[in-house]
Amino acid sequence: MDNHTHTHDPKEMKAITNRLAKAIGHLEAVKGMVEDGRDCCEVLVQLAAVKSALNNTGKLILKEHISHCIVHAIEHGDAQAVEDLNRAIDQFIK
Repeated sequence: MDNHTHTHDPKEMKAITNRLAKAIGHLEAVKGMVEDGRDCCEVLVQLAAVKSALNNTGKLILKEHISHCIVHAIEHGDAQAVEDLNRAIDQFIK
């Protein structure tokens, strides 16, 4: 995919970055649970929480992408951006 030729809302990008940092921290904690031999059910519950956090972050990224990237692409006649988005959605939602 091409580099962006426009800017995103810094507040939105910061929120996404913060969510990813929290998910990484949570996943590291789950890894520690496995290393410590914690109960498998506890580990699965925490993995479900990480998965949910990542899916919610993906939704934010998707909304930001549509609001900025896709709108910008359409304004500049870039139909390829919509095709790229559709491929990304197919990969994200399986």
